[in-house]
Amino acid sequence: MDDARKPLSPIKGRGAASQVSGRFEKTIAHGEDDGWGSVYANAVDDDSGMLPTQPDTRVTDERARSIISRNQSPDVGFSQSVNPYRGCEHGCVYCFARPSHAYLDLSPGLDFETRLFAKTNAAEQLLHELSKPGYVPSALALGINTDAYQPIERRYRITREVLEVLAQCRHPVSFVTKSALITRDIDLLADMARARLVSVYFSITTLDNHLASKMEPRATAPHGKLRAMRALSDAGVPVGVMVAPVVPMITDHELEHILQAAHEHGARAAGYVLLRLPHELKQVWREWLELHYPQRAAHVMSLIRQMRGGKDYDSRFGVRSRGEGPFAQLLATRFAKAHARLGYGRLPGLDTTQFMPPRPPSAQGDLFATGA
Repeated sequence: MDDARKPLSPIKGRGAASQVSGRFEKTIAHGEDDGWGSVYANAVDDDSGMLPTQPDTRVTDERARSIISRNQSPDVGFSQSVNPYRGCEHGCVYCFARPSHAYLDLSPGLDFETRLFAKTNAAEQLLHELSKPGYVPSALALGINTDAYQPIERRYRITREVLEVLAQCRHPVSFVTKSALITRDIDLLADMARARLVSVYFSITTLDNHLASKMEPRATAPHGKLRAMRALSDAGVPVGVMVAPVVPMITDHELEHILQAAHEHGARAAGYVLLRLPHELKQVWREWLELHYPQRAAHVMSLIRQMRGGKDYDSRFGVRSRGEGPFAQLLATRFAKAHARLGYGRLPGLDTTQFMPPRPPSAQGDLFATGA
């Protein structure tokens, strides 16, 4: 990045350091001080517009027209998912979902973690879609693009409502989360676990609280994730760990330590994912590296490109999550040895045979129910 365009400093409590332009934007704003100074007294200039030093979080209520997303990716372990929110306040600088904000004409940088959308009719829409005659049940991944238990869930409780629908319909569900807030719903999760209807993976990138506060500033701290993992495991909920993402020369040395700590806290399955940098995420990540690890940035990017065929990112199925080359093979070997040594296996499969479709709403039925 050109030195003239570097953000001046990290923004406390945020992962991104600037409003990285989205790939669909036709115009780009650039802030200019008119000489009076007071307008920008509490802002920094990132060369794409003036930014407040403490950008606030704004949430827009959204009425979803559909709620179940489907994919046919051969290297993804689920075929359908539900995302209660767009954007994620956790602010993980490495989040592969950041580029999705470009479709909203918003920045995959700061906007992704400060301009959020809550699908307030998610549970209602899910009931409608599950009640369709042709619906075939398969495990739903809840909160995959953005975390279903991000901080605004405390207020909106959309994930809780969706989980209640799934519990009522005996529909299997899986989670990947970075939040201890999931323990709030341990009553539902424990009941569903007894019927083999739920599994939970915790995503742990680092055990270093200081590093975590810079990489994932509003996610639960590492020790909090481990405590939540233990609480769910003790309640009978099948728990796994995803070491994700693995970042060369930043977090890769922690691979075995994370697997060890997670196993000690009840995780019985494990996986890992190499850092992915699709679309605008490349710039968000490069800015973060230059602000936090300027002397190491070139080496980190060199190793990433070595595992991505000379590019910042390779989107091919089968290699996008693990990479190629000597360093990628070393990571795979280290993971396999630790996985075997600690006795990791697989979580129990989820049962789709118990699904009970919700009864579609009927005006006539409502009349009889009310005695009209």
